[in-house]
Formats: sequence, C-alpha cells, structure tokens
Amino acid sequence: MAGKKEEMTKVKITGKSLVKPGKIMGRKECQLVTFDLPYLAFYYNQKLLFYKGGEFEEKVEKLKDGLRVVLEEFYQLGGKLGKDEEGVFRVDYDDDMDGVEVLEATAEGISVDELAADEGTSSLKDLIPHNGVLNLEGLHRPLLSVQLTKLKDGLAMGCAFNHAILDGTSTWHFMSSWAQICNGSNSISVSPFLERTKARNTRVKMDLSLPPNPLTSSNGDADADATKQGPLLREKLFRFSEAAIDKVKSKVNSNIPSDGSKPFSTFQSLAVHIWQHATQARNLKPEDYTVFTVFADCRKRVDPPMPDSYFGNLIQAIFTVTAAGLLLANPPEFGASIIQKAIEAHNAKAIDERNKEWEAAPKIFQFKDAGVNCVAVGSSPRFKVYDVDFGWGKPEGVRSGSNNRFDGMVYLYQGKSGGRSIDVEITLEAEAMEKLEKDKEFLMEV
Repeated sequence: MAGKKEEMTKVKITGKSLVKPGKIMGRKECQLVTFDLPYLAFYYNQKLLFYKGGEFEEKVEKLKDGLRVVLEEFYQLGGKLGKDEEGVFRVDYDDDMDGVEVLEATAEGISVDELAADEGTSSLKDLIPHNGVLNLEGLHRPLLSVQLTKLKDGLAMGCAFNHAILDGTSTWHFMSSWAQICNGSNSISVSPFLERTKARNTRVKMDLSLPPNPLTSSNGDADADATKQGPLLREKLFRFSEAAIDKVKSKVNSNIPSDGSKPFSTFQSLAVHIWQHATQARNLKPEDYTVFTVFADCRKRVDPPMPDSYFGNLIQAIFTVTAAGLLLANPPEFGASIIQKAIEAHNAKAIDERNKEWEAAPKIFQFKDAGVNCVAVGSSPRFKVYDVDFGWGKPEGVRSGSNNRFDGMVYLYQGKSGGRSIDVEITLEAEAMEKLEKDKEFLMEV
C-alpha cells in the first residue's frame, strides 16, 4: 500500500519550454552591486503558491503568455549572470539567450489541502525547481525557473529565483506584475527601477568558482544537512490569527522600558516572541549567546532613498546578540528593545560603513554567518502574497522551498485569513521543534 501511496504522490515532469520577452530587446548589461554580491553562494530563492481549480492546460498557456509580456520590463530574469573584462559580476540579457525555464509536471495524487497542511516542505520539494542550486550557477542556468504542476484539484506554481539578482521585495513586485497581465491588464502598474548603480556604484571584482560538489558546502537545505550527520532539521508553519498577533503586541507594549524605547511594532513584538520561545526550546545554558538577525529592506534607509520598485537586492542583515539567560529571565520588552535599537541604528551611515567594510574584504555569506544559536528572519508579512491572482482566485497557500534553510531560519508571510494575521515558517533542530510545538505560550493558547 505504501508503494502505491508513494506512486500517487510522485511528481512527474511532462514538458519543458523556454519563455522570452515578447519583443526584441537587444543586448543589455547591468552591473551587480555590493548589495547583490554576498548572495552569490546562497541558493536560489524558492517560492511555492498553490491554487484550486481545473483547466490546467489553459492556465499554463495563459501564464506563459503573461510571462512573455511581463518579461519585456523584467527582462533581467530572462538573462544570465556574466562578468565583465575586469571580473565584475553583472546580469547580461540578449535576445538569443534561453529566457525563463517553464517546466510542466503532474502530481495528480496530491490535493491542494495536503499542501496547505502546516508540516514542513520536504514533501513540497519536488514541486519547486533548482533544489540545491547555487546562485553562482546562474552563469549557465536560467535566472528564473518556474514549475507548473497539475494537482488532483488545482495547480502548484513553484518558482526558483536567482537571489544574487533580486530580493523578496523585487520577487513579489514581479509576481504581482505577472498576475496583473494575466488578469487582463495591458501593462503593469509600476515598472521596475533597473538602475542598481544608483544605490551603490563601487565596482567589486570577485574571483569565485563553484565548489566541486555544491551540496556539501555549508549552505544546504535540511535534507543535504542530514547527509552530513548534522542534527536533523524540521520545519513547520505556525499560523498566528489577528487576535493572537494583537495579544503578542499588547503584552510586549504593556511595559515599555524607560530607556528611550518607542512603542514596539508588530514585527518587533512577534520577533521577540519567536526569539524567546525558540531559545527556550533549544535548552541553552544561561551563558550561551543567542543572535537575532533580520534581513531588512534598505530602500528607504539609503541616502538618497530608492523607490520601492528598485529591482535587485537592497537588503542587509541587522544583527543583535544577548545571553540566553538574560533573554529568558527578562520580560519580552527587554529583547524587543534590543531588536528595536539595532533596527533604528541601521541608518544610511551604518549601511555605507557596512558596504565599505565588505568592499575592502569581500566575503561570501554562509548561513553560519547569521550567528550562534540564531533566529534569522527573512521575508515580510508586508508582502501582499495573497493578492497574486492570475485570474483564477487567490492562492490557497504560499510557502518557501527547502533551499536556504538552516537552524533558526524564519520566514514571515501575511496570513491567509488577511488583516493582521501572520504565518510563521520556522526551521529548527527536531528536538527543539518538538518542544516549540507543545509550548502553549508560544502558540498563544493560554
């Protein structure tokens, strides 16, 4: 029976096509900047959206037609990574390049509701392309690969974006623009701002080559880590309703420290809630350090500020650290205040200093750089992921793939129920996850 069940949930690739912009674009080159380069040794950024409803073939054609149009503005996604004669990385586009890869697949044993369950994404892995593929491989692979899988009662859309050329803000700008076109609009409402060098114009030469076996490097996914006898990682989605979020926020704000802290935002309140409870679940010694990291959007922090439509990476990691004992012995406003101060201090001057430091000694990010016993937050509940409607309704669910996951990685998404609800996707060592799942205070069930 198990074999039959396995057969039913198998994902089978049935076709592959390449989609290019619908008009001749000519050759384009765009230098990558200091905000982009550290991500070359991260993996492709994977997102999965799933939708209910039939007519799979018609939807595939509609998506490809829309993609041809939207690529006329977001043509960099149809290009390749390249290097100029001085060894500076860039995005190259030419009309004879392959464009975006679109895979078609079938998994008619899997239903949308099964994908919407809260447990980890290892079962979803086969629905998203480019597992374990480093961004650096964009030198010879498509910078965007999309897999459209026919489910029992719907469609799964797995996208793998090369993280060296865009961050989450740009990813969702592209997705909503693509949906706009598929929904009947003749043009997108906001064009991407493609002049990266306006944000930073230092030319950084990098001598990077692919490791002989990328999966054994330190930036793997949960499965790759397991093969190295590392601790087993588990990932899970925790859904916080609007009422739960309000409760978390009012608890943290009930006693604002008199050290100059301002009222804590929803993000700061939820962040300290996750940081405290994950630290508790890890059973750390009081003297153990624990790091909180947030990948913050710097579009409005840089000087001059950049438009929201800036296409590329304009994020930086903001770190803060304390001892586990201090974090847990104190009320949540203690941790929230540390987070708030770190975020507020990350102004244009701090960003510039970080960039100069990096440019003087370029260093490729690895996950261990996120810090010891860390909680690292990527993505943002501000992204309107449930508004990505291609003409057949909102997605039933939005998830991250298995790439770029490590112990302590957290992705925040807008909750499906809308309003102020937030979905929290967490990866932890299995033992800690087991404790977190039973932590009624974390789940806001008390």
